[in-house]
Order: sequence, then structure tokens, then C-alpha cells
Amino acid sequence: MWRHLLVLAGLLGGAGIGLAAAQTLPWQAIASPPANGPAANSASKPLPWQAVPVPAAVSPPPAAQPAPPPTRKPVPKRATTPAKQLFGAVKSAARLPTQAIGFYSKGCLAGAAALPVSGPQWQAMRLSRHRNWGHPLLVAFIEKFARDAKRLDNWPGLLVGDMSQPRGGPMLTGHASHQIGLDVDLWYDGMPSRRLTAAERETTSASNMLADATHVNPSRFTAAHVALLRRAASYAEVERVLVHPAVKKALCEAAGENREFLKKIRPFWGHDDHFHLRIGCPADSPGCQKQTPTTGEDGCGKELDEWFALLTRKPEPPPAPPATPVKPKPPMSLDDMPAACRAVLSAAPAAARPPKK
Repeated sequence: MWRHLLVLAGLLGGAGIGLAAAQTLPWQAIASPPANGPAANSASKPLPWQAVPVPAAVSPPPAAQPAPPPTRKPVPKRATTPAKQLFGAVKSAARLPTQAIGFYSKGCLAGAAALPVSGPQWQAMRLSRHRNWGHPLLVAFIEKFARDAKRLDNWPGLLVGDMSQPRGGPMLTGHASHQIGLDVDLWYDGMPSRRLTAAERETTSASNMLADATHVNPSRFTAAHVALLRRAASYAEVERVLVHPAVKKALCEAAGENREFLKKIRPFWGHDDHFHLRIGCPADSPGCQKQTPTTGEDGCGKELDEWFALLTRKPEPPPAPPATPVKPKPPMSLDDMPAACRAVLSAAPAAARPPKK
């Protein structure tokens, strides 16, 4: 009997031990369940005594930056052809109604007329320049002045220097004015009794009238020149006659009581071997810009003194060059001129007029 009791007790004790083994005691380690087991979800929850890791701060993704614009190379400014080259290259007048356009030093000429290179009382010089053109009123005036000077003052005839180009505009060399067909340079030398050859007209030099900066040479500048300049200034259409200040002084001294003509004769740089005659804006040229009228004084006092002060002052030493080089002023372009000058430049050539005998 005792043997049976012992066997029964062993069986019961083994079963109890087996049940207890199925329970985890507090001091026993907890085995991790398999990843795909039924406790996989609960295994992700930390137990109270396990440290909970603090997630790192998540920075927002950087904002997308706009793509930089493509680098563009600077486009070089297109060179502009100077207006003097454009007008200097044209050898014929514009087939347009006659007009002086703009100002004497910034303008052009439509419907120009050519002064015949030789006439009974005049001869044109420097023919290769093609500067024997002007407004028809200027051409007619030169012919009339030449006749009057011959008939009334016994002047042998005019040697005509630069007038304007066939379409006016700035010139390749020489003048700032002479652009609208209303200016002419006339030599102090009288015309010879024979017709000059083309070569002589290119190479003959005009005579300088000066002895020094403030005096004329009396053997060259004579009473005949005084009469010629008095005649030039006597016409209503003439606005100005430009001469060297020394010539102006000689005229002031020789004028006598009739000094009215001196009001139009104005001193200006150069003009030691010719005088510059200018007529006013014609009625057919509303786009012609008038020059400021003269003062109405004879100009033989303070104005002449100021000119002589300029002519006789001691030369000053040249200034130090600037730290930053100064760009020279660009030459006049077609854009700088009156808009109508574009049409003048591009107009068809006028028919050639037969030369006068």
C-alpha cells in the first residue's frame, strides 16, 4: 500500500512541477518571442522597467532652392557708324523738296543745289571735297555777291572755299558748322584772270592776312578787303560774317562814320586766310533752327578786348592726367541728328543739273 501511495505522490508532484515551470517567475529572464509569433505585437511595447529610447528630432527636408539663372555673356554694343562717314560718302543731292533741316552745326540739307565750279566772277576751290553744295538761296547769293563785288567794288572775283556736302551733315574734316547749306567760306585772295586747273584748285593755298596774333599784315589786308567785307555784311539775308579778331580790329579802325556793317562781322577762332559768311533760315525750311541774333553793337570795344586777352595770354602748363582716363566724346551719330535727316540720307539721288556756262 505504501508503495502505491509513493507512486501516486510522484505522479502528482511531477505534474505540479510541470505547471509551475510554465509560469515565469519574477527573477527569471523573459525570453523574446519569435518575430512572427503571436506575441510579436506585444513585444514591441517596453516593460515598465525597460528604458524607452527617445527618438531623434526629425528635421524637415530643406526647401527646394530655385535654380540659378543661366549665365549670359554681355552682348557687346554694336558700333555706330559716325554720321560724318555716312554723309561724307554721298556724292549726290537728295531728290526731295528743298529744306535746310536742323541747326548750322547739327543738321542736313534736302534738295541741295551745286554751285558751278567756274563762273564769270567766281571759281570753286578744293573740288575733290565735293563741298560746293548749298541751299539754292545760298548758291544764288554767292553768284549775286560775286557780280556786285566785281561791278561795284572792282573786286577781281571770288575764290569759293567750302560750302556744304550734297546732303549737308557733318564733314569728315574741318568744320563743325556748314551742315545745312547756309554757310560758305570765301578766300581773301581775288580770283585770277584765267581759269585755274583742277590741280591748282587742290594745291593753291589761301593767303594769311596776319602779321601776328593781334594785327593784320597791311601789305596783304588792304582797303579793297575792307570794301569786300562791308559789301558782304550789307545784304539783308546775311546774318553773320566771321573773321579773325585781328581782322575785326582792322575793320573797326578803318570803318569811319558808317559803322553799321560792323554789327554783323563777328570775331572767331581761325579765319586768318578766309571769311565765313552765313545766311539766315529760308522761308521754305520750317525745320531750320535760327541762330541767336547779334547784339546790335559794333563789337569794337569790350568784346574785342576779351578776344585779345585770350589770344595773348601765356600758355598754361598742361593739367595732370586724370586718375581715371576720360572716354572721348563719341562722334555725332545719325541718332543725334534731326529725325528727318534719315530720309535725306536714304533718298534717291536728284537728277544732275547741267552746269551753267
